[in-house]
Formats: sequence, structure tokens, C-alpha cells
Amino acid sequence: MTNIIAIASEKGGVSKTTTAVSVGGALVKAGQEVLLIDLDPQASLTLALGTPPHTIRRSTADMLFTATTPISLSRETSIAGLDLIPSNAELIMAERFLPIRKDYKNILKNLLADIQLYDTIILDCPPALGAITHNALVAANLLVIPTLPEYLSVYTLRNMLSIVHSIRMKDNPKLNYRILISMFDQRIGSHINISKQLRTTFKQAVCNTIIQVDTRLRDSTVAGIPITHFAANTRSAKEYLALAQELTENV
Repeated sequence: MTNIIAIASEKGGVSKTTTAVSVGGALVKAGQEVLLIDLDPQASLTLALGTPPHTIRRSTADMLFTATTPISLSRETSIAGLDLIPSNAELIMAERFLPIRKDYKNILKNLLADIQLYDTIILDCPPALGAITHNALVAANLLVIPTLPEYLSVYTLRNMLSIVHSIRMKDNPKLNYRILISMFDQRIGSHINISKQLRTTFKQAVCNTIIQVDTRLRDSTVAGIPITHFAANTRSAKEYLALAQELTENV
């Protein structure tokens, strides 16, 4: 059975796309076949894997709007075993047109239901709680919510968890979630305190693995290669390998 992991947060700038790419690379290192799906009109995931979005003719927009078979849209990346369905600006129209379609929350779930070529599918969601993110959460087995150990980032968790509760009640009772503390800086006292508060409040829902600040993650994005393959011996690469193992055990 293919595991489907959604990476989502209402707040931007929390390492959502970096997490999608890096977990994908880590799972490939573990011997899995992985498909990354870019569901963000900004196409950060597509760009982070070395493909300029403006060069894309067929994208996730085709999949969601015309029910194009996902496998026909997938393309190989520079990493063997890691494939991508790219995004472009056409996906901007999704929030307007998806909700007027019948049973729209199940569109992505139905499209991915018969895919057996991959061990894991990772969905990189936009920084919003609209129709696209709803589709991803209905389709997913596991939701990962990257969260900075900062007040504004933690504050947005209430909206995300409210959506999770609603989807569990109505559309996907098996949806599990994990909160990932990202961009942690051990030199900042508030980061330490907020991280402790998150663990006290959410307990086992918070990932054991913490992703610390590392400039090499930015370098890997520029190179269009996951950190696990760009700089395998760095702290962040090892952290994402540990996170991938943790998530695999919790799906």
C-alpha cells in the first residue's frame, strides 16, 4: 500500500517545501520509490528540484481540473527513485473552480487511489487552508505540520488542527498528524521555551526529530538537489533521515 504524506501549514516560511524535498530524498536513501506532488501555485517544490515553473506545460493543474492520470504527468528528477509532478501558475485558479465541482474534496484522493508504483507519495501544499489543502488532507494517511518555535507560527496551529478535526469527522477518519519543529536555533531562549511548551501541549503529536537552522539547506535548494544527496554528512541531512524514519514508523 502506498503511503501518502501531506506537508501543510497555513503559515509560509516554515520549511514546508524544504521538508517535502528532504523527506523525499531521505526515503529514497532508505530504498523507497517516492513521488513528490507540487500542489502550490507558487511552485516552490518544482523550482527546488531544478525545474523552472514557467517551462512546465502539463502540471498538477491538469490533474485537478481535467482528471489527467497522475502517472502521465510524473517526471524523473536528478535523483533516481524520486519523481515529481510539477506545478505552475495555472494552479492559481484551483481555489476558485474546485469548490463548484461535485464531491470536490475527494478529487485528489480518487486520482491517487490506484497508484501502486511508489512506496510513498508526498504532497506539498500551499500556505493556505483552501480547496487544495482540503483535497490533500482527505487523500493523506499522515499530515506533517512544520512549525517554527515562534509565537506567530504556533498561533496558526489552531486553525490547522481545527481543519484536521473537521476532516476526521467528515471525510478521512484515519488522518494522523505530526507537528515538526523546524528552523530551530538552540542559541535563542524563546525557541527552547516554545519547543518545550509544544511538547507539553501536544505530547506524542510532536515529532521527536527537530530540524535546526542550517545554511546548507538553502544551498541544496539553489542546487536543485535534496540535502540528503547534496551534502549527506551535514547535520540537516542526518536530521531529515531521522525524520523520514520516524514518519515511516507513524504512518
